Amino acid sequence: MQEIQISVLIPLFNEAESLPELHNWIVRVMEEHHFSYEILFVDDGSTDASWSVIAELKKRNSQVRGFRFQRNYGKTAALQTGFNQAMGAVIITLDADLQDSPEEIPDLYRMITEEGYDLVSGWKKKRYDPLTKTLPTKLFNAVTRSISGVQLHDFNCGLKAYRSKVVKNILIYGEMHRYIPVIAKWQGFERIGEKVVQHQARKYGSTKFGLDRFINGFLDILSITFLHKFGRRPMHFFGTLGILSFLMGSVITMVLIGQKLYNIWAGLKYRNVTDNPLFFLALVAVILGVQLFLAGFIGELMVKHNITREEYTVGEEV
Repeated sequence: MQEIQISVLIPLFNEAESLPELHNWIVRVMEEHHFSYEILFVDDGSTDASWSVIAELKKRNSQVRGFRFQRNYGKTAALQTGFNQAMGAVIITLDADLQDSPEEIPDLYRMITEEGYDLVSGWKKKRYDPLTKTLPTKLFNAVTRSISGVQLHDFNCGLKAYRSKVVKNILIYGEMHRYIPVIAKWQGFERIGEKVVQHQARKYGSTKFGLDRFINGFLDILSITFLHKFGRRPMHFFGTLGILSFLMGSVITMVLIGQKLYNIWAGLKYRNVTDNPLFFLALVAVILGVQLFLAGFIGELMVKHNITREEYTVGEEV
């Protein structure tokens, strides 16, 4: 069986109009460069004729493979499904709306196979999007660069290339598709490159963009950062906060008691410790510290219980 050089993975939702044109464009590029390939369409629960179009394309081209969700799960789920199914040495992801050009595929493939990158992300330096989309995108990318340390200009670009080993060793869920370069780096795949790619104006349909994606995106980057640092050692996070809170409450309590005892010894006017509002703040801090400690212990028990296999990335094997 001939080795598949490239798997072209296309997640989609209600893109029936663009699929035939996109398919023909990809096939032309593949045949011009004599690549062995497969095209994976993952239909994320479309309500239009997208699945019928994919079925028809499959009849015409045996390299086409299609997967359909019963309902809309989101782009991340579609990508993860495609990653699991892809058989190519290099996986290229494209959006289905014709805004990503298949003409970029040969250069992306070369950067992976010849220049040694694990992952290459597209950068739509010149965009044909409205200002209401480009400005939040720039802010989102700047925040992600700052938090993750991955120096890419366009994390959310759908046009990316991956070495097969990368996609087989990462797990994405929720809406974490935009952070795949970050997750890959934290899994040890540090050869991450970037390529300026052509951005096409949308030809069919309407954008799925919404400002809520940026709020969700910010929450997701906080989530994956926390999981990366403390996912296997929750006590280090909750225990540290618990110690600080418990110590703060204890110190405040001892100061209040010491102050009262000194005033009694010196014959000065004093009041009961429980009459001081600071005492109740200290009491809350002590209780909170104990609760954080317990949360850390419970977290450790859950981690130990849920580890059924060692999920470590093997770099090489002889």
